[in-house]
Amino acid sequence: MLLLTLLIFLLPSPSCTAAQSRQKRDWIIDSYEIEEGNPGPFPYELSQVAVDRKYQVFFDLKGQGVDQDPKGVLRIEESTGKIVVYKPVDFEEYQVLRLSFEAKKQEDQSIDTRLGIEITIRDINDNPPLFDVDLYNVTVEESLYQGSHLLTVFASDRDKPNTRNSTFHYAIKSVSPESSNIEFVLKETGGLSFKGCFDYEVAREHRLVIEAIDHGEVIQLSSSTTVVIKVADSNDHLPVIIGQTGSGKVKENEVGVSPLRLHVMDKDKTHSKAWTAKYTIQGDKGGHFKIETNEETNDGILTVVKPLDFENGAMKNLKISVTNEAPYFSCKVKRQLSSGPWDVDFTDEQIGGMRVQPNTTTVVIEVEDVNDPPNFVVTVKEANLKEDAPIGTWVEKVTAVDRDATASSDFIYKVGHDPGGWMNIDPQTGDITTRKMVDRESDHVVNGVYTVILHAVDKGEPPMTGTATLQIHVIDVNDNVPELKVNHVVVCMSDNQTSTNISATDLDASPYGGPFKFELLGDVKGQWKLDPFYGFTAGLVRHSRVYVGLYTLRVKVSDLQGTYGIYKLNVTVCSCLEHHCRNRNLTISSSVVIALLLAIALLLLAVLALITISCKPVFSPMPVDETSEVNGYLMSSNEEAPGSDIKGRGDSFVSSNSWRYSTNKHLNKGSGKVKENEVGVSPLHLHVMDKDKTDSKSWTAKYTIQGDKGGHLKLETNEETNDGILTVEKLGELPLHEQSENVRVSDESTQDIWKGRYSVRTLKHLNKTEECNAASSYQMSDEILLLLQRKISSLQEPMAELLDYEPQTYAEEGEPYSPADLGYLDISENYSLHKVLENLGPEFNELANCIRNHNHRD
Repeated sequence: MLLLTLLIFLLPSPSCTAAQSRQKRDWIIDSYEIEEGNPGPFPYELSQVAVDRKYQVFFDLKGQGVDQDPKGVLRIEESTGKIVVYKPVDFEEYQVLRLSFEAKKQEDQSIDTRLGIEITIRDINDNPPLFDVDLYNVTVEESLYQGSHLLTVFASDRDKPNTRNSTFHYAIKSVSPESSNIEFVLKETGGLSFKGCFDYEVAREHRLVIEAIDHGEVIQLSSSTTVVIKVADSNDHLPVIIGQTGSGKVKENEVGVSPLRLHVMDKDKTHSKAWTAKYTIQGDKGGHFKIETNEETNDGILTVVKPLDFENGAMKNLKISVTNEAPYFSCKVKRQLSSGPWDVDFTDEQIGGMRVQPNTTTVVIEVEDVNDPPNFVVTVKEANLKEDAPIGTWVEKVTAVDRDATASSDFIYKVGHDPGGWMNIDPQTGDITTRKMVDRESDHVVNGVYTVILHAVDKGEPPMTGTATLQIHVIDVNDNVPELKVNHVVVCMSDNQTSTNISATDLDASPYGGPFKFELLGDVKGQWKLDPFYGFTAGLVRHSRVYVGLYTLRVKVSDLQGTYGIYKLNVTVCSCLEHHCRNRNLTISSSVVIALLLAIALLLLAVLALITISCKPVFSPMPVDETSEVNGYLMSSNEEAPGSDIKGRGDSFVSSNSWRYSTNKHLNKGSGKVKENEVGVSPLHLHVMDKDKTDSKSWTAKYTIQGDKGGHLKLETNEETNDGILTVEKLGELPLHEQSENVRVSDESTQDIWKGRYSVRTLKHLNKTEECNAASSYQMSDEILLLLQRKISSLQEPMAELLDYEPQTYAEEGEPYSPADLGYLDISENYSLHKVLENLGPEFNELANCIRNHNHRD
């Protein structure tokens, strides 16, 4: 039971005087021992405070167990001083309860006495030792040696430390399955080890129940945990070869084939490292074979990786042994001892144990003879040859041998690859001669080496071919003259000397190439010179007396051996102020340029006039009142319809004009074309802009068509975009004349926004139309080209004379300038630029409107 000890300390009351503190106080306090976890019944009296007073007092108790945690354990009766216990206290939560006791006078409620009380709670064995986990798992190798540590279990007891209630020990309660080969040992600290040997084939898992038992005097409490030890298979069984399959034959020179397959048996866990076989070949001196393990079947597959030669032996004897990927081990219990480790026979190759001999077998591989290709004695041969060697010059000789003993050993030599076709080879002797002159500067010669592939072909079935390479080092001769890299240069005009560079190259190598010697031929003294004149690049220097123009110089370029070439060099001297100066080859006077530009301009005007005469304009926008809200125009995207002199090509499309109503760059959409007899299509969308309130009647456009006598077209308004959608409702045959359709655009307030018309021309019998601009383009293209060619030819004919530079005197120094020298241009009063531009066609109307508006502003 709990033992409650009341320790009462006398505290002087602050209300007591010195005389009162010297009065004798007779307090009687008893001590009790109550065990922790007293089952009751509750409440019960713990003690009573006796006070020897002539006056009456009442008592009060505060602190732990009363108004502090654990609340409700204790209470004191005010009048009698009895201390009563109402419920038990757990030692593991509270070892001491600290309280304050007061005695007050009943008359004036002043404190007569104050005491400090400590109640000590004595522990009992009410907590068993508990493990930190209910289940321990560990995996160990089967080859683990006895005495090795497996794991450590851990438990703890909440009772008072260093007492019998909190002291405990471990014990193995049960082991399953039971085995005579192994015994588990549990140390006082909770460490678990074993004696003997694990055997995966006998038990793949061991399950132990371990207890922790305390040493309580009255009662002993305990708990348990489970330890699961899983055994991982180790290699304690060697693989054994049980058979072989396959022909055991292989043809010579054949690789990648598998003539043999070995089968093994292993009792270890399938697909583990202890089960997987590892094969080793002995007796394969040439490294012709390899053996690999099939992952599924564990078979050993023998494969040829290097060609075999029948002539080196028809039989190959191989010794093949098999082990496992995991090292082999063995553990056998010889005798169980009562103390200490058991007597076991343990072998482990991994830790230096005795090595066990693997299972071995001998196999014989038969090599079958096949037709071998002839082999060249030297597969890569080199030779030297001058590039000017005459045809038939001997170059080199190659030799091949065939080790076959049959008739297939007879062979001939052939040229396999001769990129230039320069070589011959004697089919019997292998002598190589030239059949053409060799050129070192040919593209077939790389870095001075010409490569020829040679073959030796036997007469077997099928014929076999041996290959060799002949690398011919072509010796250079001086068979090329140096050449200028460019034949035209540009020199800038200046008051002083100016220069440019000219470079040369030679296909020949040293010493038949550069550096070169440059010379100027002819009478160029005082005009041109070379500085420097020796090297791969020379400097061409222009004297100040050489003016703008095109000059032709003769340049002699010599190599180191004196072999030379003479070349014409065109030199253009120009001001270099314009970017294109260096790119032109001819100098043309300014008068020629002006004449050429005027001719082209006149020709273009003639073409435009011809088009205007032959085709009427499709649409001319009507002037719009400047006060109108819409300052735009509606015009056809197809400028013209065919004139009466244009013959139709019979296209399969009806060509109506697609309209564009433009205000602030609002453009129309649609091709303006429909196929013949096609109805229900919308070839045209009119786009308008209205500044009125959107979706109001004053904003909503209303489109009408006037002049559509046949009722072919319908024009509707899109409610959301206000666009006009033109739809073809029916098509009929139209007469052979211009059919004009007037279009009127207005809004709901009936205010006209735009009026205009468009034209449709049809063919009488085919009911098909043409776009005028396309027709005129087709007919005029040939005539335009012919006129341009004639005009350009007339300007180019006197080109030779134009090269001469003739100074032009515009005015003598000091002459006064007279405006009267200028010509007089008579402009009639009736001349109207606006009318001229309007008659030019719809392309120029926008320009005319711009000029008109500019004049109005002025």
